[in-house]
Amino acid sequence: MTDSKAPSKRPRKAASPAKAGDAQEGAARESAAHASVAQESDKTGADDSGTQGGAPNLSPREAAVEALMRLAAEQPWNDIEVSDIAREAGLTLAELRDLFPSKGAVLGGLTRIIDRKVLEGDLTGLEEEPTRERLFDVLMRRLDAMEPYKPALRRIAYALRGEPLSMLALNGVMLNSHRYMLAAAGIDTEGSLGQLKLQGVVIAFARVTQVWLDDDDPALARTMARLDKEIRNGERIMERAEDVRRLTAPLRAIGRSFLDRRPRDRRSRDGDGDESDPAAAI
Repeated sequence: MTDSKAPSKRPRKAASPAKAGDAQEGAARESAAHASVAQESDKTGADDSGTQGGAPNLSPREAAVEALMRLAAEQPWNDIEVSDIAREAGLTLAELRDLFPSKGAVLGGLTRIIDRKVLEGDLTGLEEEPTRERLFDVLMRRLDAMEPYKPALRRIAYALRGEPLSMLALNGVMLNSHRYMLAAAGIDTEGSLGQLKLQGVVIAFARVTQVWLDDDDPALARTMARLDKEIRNGERIMERAEDVRRLTAPLRAIGRSFLDRRPRDRRSRDGDGDESDPAAAI
């Protein structure tokens, strides 16, 4: 057996003055080339799909909403302060105040994100389906868009369940949201019957959401069964409402004639749109 020895380090030869200068120039050129490649790589990373370092390039409003959802997934709703949201979103309190008047308004901002995801989806061919199928498809897309926020929404729903005023404010937010969901399904929401449809869908979807929050089956069988049941119940209610509307048409015509003779309320409703956000009361 031969003894193994660690290889000795070869001494670096001293370069002559001329060669040393050439070496320095080469090193400088190589360093500049590396810097150029690095800058181009950073630019590409920043421009690729609107991301920087792999993180989504969010607007301040979206950053605040995402921050609230992260916090709500980890701690009780009532423990979250607006200062926590600002810090998590990388915003100052002044910046957050310009965006949202309250924590509840930030939660209301989530509905706009969900609405956009559904409305920007491919709805091609949906208009050829029956009304029931169109509504079912749109509301299931909404649940799919809500999936990333499910842990946070589960905690929030539990916290708000015993707060009637918050639930009333949330109802106002959902009325605005589901107006667009029904529009996407090709369902009218104007007039007295339209308002009944809108409120009915909000209530039905709230019931479906409660099932969805506890439905851990990837196929969402329980959720879809409940949604189908709620839509069918809604159809029966609307059929009865149509009958009542026809029967009461003469009485409503008389009522309108009396109302038309009364002076109209001209009170100004000017004000900050954010301050009138129904979600601010949550």
